[in-house]
Amino acid sequence: MTDHELVSKAVEMQKFSYIPYSRFPVGAALLCGDGRVFTGCNVENAAYGSTICAERTALVKAVSEGYTSGFAAIAIAGQGGDYCWPCGACRQMLYEFAPDLRVLAVRGDGQFMEASLRNLLPHGFGPDSLG
Repeated sequence: MTDHELVSKAVEMQKFSYIPYSRFPVGAALLCGDGRVFTGCNVENAAYGSTICAERTALVKAVSEGYTSGFAAIAIAGQGGDYCWPCGACRQMLYEFAPDLRVLAVRGDGQFMEASLRNLLPHGFGPDSLG
């Protein structure tokens, strides 16, 4: 799957966002090493701390279906003028399973930038940190 195809899947997921408070839809598409893609959208909650971001939705779907390794890339698409990078909580969740993940941050016009998760979360805390 090309980066553009992965980005398109993330953009498509924005329409499923449940966003009565922020009105800021976000979609995500997580690519596994075997080519499978798990998608997600943000789901807000009146108890704001219970809100879940699109990228964590995609990751939790993958893990709940038996995928805990081999993640290659994630595209995260917002509708704003800036690139939609993962928040700190999402960076930490993704790092748990894929510290070498490629992250594609997409802005509202479809343009995207790439960064490694290790660059976005330097000195990340993961399973090896507990040894």
